[in-house]
Amino acid sequence: MRRRRLLAGGAVLVVLTALVLAALFALVTTGIEGRGGTAGYIAGVTLFTLLQASLSAVLSVGLAVPVALALASRPAFPGRRLLLRLFAVPMALPVLVGVIGILSVYGQAGVLNRLAEWSGAGALPPIYGLAGILIAHVFYNLPLATLLLLARLEATAPETWRIAASLGLGPRNVFRFIDWPQLREALPRVLGLVFMLAVASFTIVLTLGGGPGATTLEVAIYQALRFDFDPGLAARLAMLQIAISGAVVLIVGGSGQALGVEPALGRGSLRPPSKSSWSLFAIGLAALFVLGPLLAVLIGGLTPALGKVLSEPLFYRALLTSLVIAAFSSLLAVAAAYGLALARAAHPSRALETAALIGLVVPPVVIAAGWFLIAHRLGVAQPVTPLLVVLLNAMMAIPYAASVLLPAVHATAERYDRLSASLGLSGMVRFWRIDLPLLARPMGLALGLAALVSLGDLGIIAIFGGEGLTTLPLLLYQRLGSYRTEDAAALALLLMGLSLALTWLLPRRNREEGAR
Repeated sequence: MRRRRLLAGGAVLVVLTALVLAALFALVTTGIEGRGGTAGYIAGVTLFTLLQASLSAVLSVGLAVPVALALASRPAFPGRRLLLRLFAVPMALPVLVGVIGILSVYGQAGVLNRLAEWSGAGALPPIYGLAGILIAHVFYNLPLATLLLLARLEATAPETWRIAASLGLGPRNVFRFIDWPQLREALPRVLGLVFMLAVASFTIVLTLGGGPGATTLEVAIYQALRFDFDPGLAARLAMLQIAISGAVVLIVGGSGQALGVEPALGRGSLRPPSKSSWSLFAIGLAALFVLGPLLAVLIGGLTPALGKVLSEPLFYRALLTSLVIAAFSSLLAVAAAYGLALARAAHPSRALETAALIGLVVPPVVIAAGWFLIAHRLGVAQPVTPLLVVLLNAMMAIPYAASVLLPAVHATAERYDRLSASLGLSGMVRFWRIDLPLLARPMGLALGLAALVSLGDLGIIAIFGGEGLTTLPLLLYQRLGSYRTEDAAALALLLMGLSLALTWLLPRRNREEGAR
């Protein structure tokens, strides 16, 4: 059994390694052969990538700290569960949909700009550039950071609160001796995670960057390939992106303890509720900041343009393409993650853990750039493009599927390996009778997460896509780029509805799992 598990994980590891090394080889050789752009341009793009990622991390986590503290200090107010579910919505939302909502609120024709002009304050500054990028990153990362920090705060042992009550600790001492030690352990990992997500941000910078002065490495790679066809420049930018992403993954992976995103929702908490009004103020502002763009997408999409979009054959082709790519890539991602999880349960290997994070260590846009060059060198770009899109979407989704399957498979192996051996159950017989019933829920969750990741992808399809291969995010980006804003708003509403419907269909964890 152990040998078969290691073979399964080894096969996945070989395939992933081959995909990555082939892409890197194409990038390195192209970078050596070509001039690869000016040093000043590369340095400017790299510095802006690090600047916007640093500011995004500091703003997102800095604002999440008071919101998490406010939610923790009010463990049972009406609507708390609904608010936490609202905070989970951006994590399931395609990035381009959130961008449409942000433009509807903060853009030149947005709600805030209209209110400012109506009040006589004058027009607000343009959203395109660093300001727009930061607003979008905070919209997506503030809820995530809040949930992560809240989960750590609610992990405080009940005995701690009994002792605090017996000592009569006030709010200041509660923060100093109870909350701050918990936050101090979680903050480095949360900051690193948000920084890594901002470094690898593609769609936000592509749509809100506003010009060469606000371009990150991934967007510059895309522009070098699709607009300038400068493979040398794309190769050098890709190697820088890999170096930065790899360093961040190593730092984040080596700091602190693991993070969870499932707060206890205040059930059974012994923490005394806060009577301060600041907590309600912080919670209200955060809720308004997250809810505003979502409502803007809903209202902006309910126009006559919705019927027009629904009558277009191109929409249905893009929808079918998105669903087919999501289906195949999610199946491949779950199969790969399951193979890695089996091998990880048989042998704790660092290589297997790194393979599970391959979509974070080496950004998919970088791998897509390498395989774009390979396909064009071999003259097979058109026939292999759909296959490459599916494979790279699967690679991008593996970290999310593995995060669900690795602990589930490990727990199943620890509990039932000896019993299965004593009964002589192995291979497919064991899988159908023991593993599949126990892992059906985690596998369903992993499939759904992988499908969501693929459904919202713009980076890979932007490099490979075209008239013959268009997904919903690419169609939405094209309508937005051609200033067909009403069509883009309608498409954003449809894509949001599709993503939320898929999220609703995800298996729910049972109460015992939530308690653990």
